[in-house]
Amino acid sequence: MSVRKEKDSRGLLFIWADVDKDFRIEYQKWHNCEHMADRVTIPGFYVGRRYQGIGDAPDFLMLYETDDSKMLAGEAYLKAKNNPTPWTREIIKHFNNNGRNILSLVAIAGKNPPTEAPYLFIVRFDPETGSSEKVIDWYGEKLLSNMSTVEGVYRGRLYEVDKEVSDIKTEEQNISGSGPGQQSFFALYEIASTDVPTSKNWRHAFETTEFCGNMRKRLHHVQEELYWLDFTMYAPQTH
Repeated sequence: MSVRKEKDSRGLLFIWADVDKDFRIEYQKWHNCEHMADRVTIPGFYVGRRYQGIGDAPDFLMLYETDDSKMLAGEAYLKAKNNPTPWTREIIKHFNNNGRNILSLVAIAGKNPPTEAPYLFIVRFDPETGSSEKVIDWYGEKLLSNMSTVEGVYRGRLYEVDKEVSDIKTEEQNISGSGPGQQSFFALYEIASTDVPTSKNWRHAFETTEFCGNMRKRLHHVQEELYWLDFTMYAPQTH
């Protein structure tokens, strides 16, 4: 596992999938040995991470940090997406309940973990119609800062879906059938253990955040997921 490095990445490629049970080892082999290396060597990519779902979360979550969301509409990335390798073509046929969003960083709080954080807690949501600006201000300026003070929370980030880039269709998506998810905002918390999101400190930090009661009512289609870190690969240092 690599030691985490500093980088100003503002884009995030967010992919989730269930994988046919008898094909998961082959999927991990492909992702470790071919696919992630192919992606992180594309200019503008910083690091790729794969997680395995806990509980009701999808089997796998694949995250790629990039310079920004717009580079994922660039020629180099789309060329790779539209020319999948034979191994990629075979693997993605075994994806189920899969989806993909391209996100742009809105706010960040807390400190980078000393090494890769072992767990990731995600909250997906939509703001109430007409309240996006208020929700973003509250989440970015108050909630993330409050939650990052909880013991076991390293860093919190809030992302917004870049719908224009997420909606670009490619050959890989035609094969896998993946499309954008429902929610327009994603909050990611890098945490030290699976107990953090159910702890008293976590609940207290959330409930005592200014305007919590009012703002909670403005969050719709809320979906929470927990994952453990499976694999990480950084872009080459000369990249």
